[in-house]
Amino acid sequence: MKVICGLGNPGREYEHTRHNVGWWVLESARRAWDYPAFRREGSARLSTGAVAGHDVVLLQPLTYMNRSGRVLAPLRERPGFEIARDLLVVVDDTALDVGRVRLRPRGSSGGHNGLKSVEEWLATQEYARLRIGVGPPPPDVDMVDWVLSGFEEEADERAVGELTAALVPGLELWVAEGPVAAAGLCNR
Repeated sequence: MKVICGLGNPGREYEHTRHNVGWWVLESARRAWDYPAFRREGSARLSTGAVAGHDVVLLQPLTYMNRSGRVLAPLRERPGFEIARDLLVVVDDTALDVGRVRLRPRGSSGGHNGLKSVEEWLATQEYARLRIGVGPPPPDVDMVDWVLSGFEEEADERAVGELTAALVPGLELWVAEGPVAAAGLCNR
């Protein structure tokens, strides 16, 4: 089994914010793979199916960004599940310009509170992460306000929205061959 976890915040007020780009990617994958609608299960929303001969779970934690790791903690005890091989976390990144993407097989949180939570609960940095650029905040805007707001430029929102669909083949390659192969297709 493979798990692709998109980080974000629940609630309509966050639906179109920069912090929910991870959820946007999962929704694009769900539609492309013709998976059923997301359903609530505990502290997450899930949609499941098969891709490239693997069972794949699309998972959206409902614990808010800074507590996302708690939902993933049970994966540590799942027989046969290897976090470094079987988990991909999709997240927004203010260190990357809008439209930039970085898929890495491991790494630090880079200051992202959602990834900090994942690392804390999984007790490792050895998991793949797909970072979607949402651009840095202007000098006079607080980081929290920036990520919890929508895209001010219609072109930026459109670019990120189109990117989420364009990343689906990269997700498929991650499922089939892992993060190193998928990075070549995703990174831009």
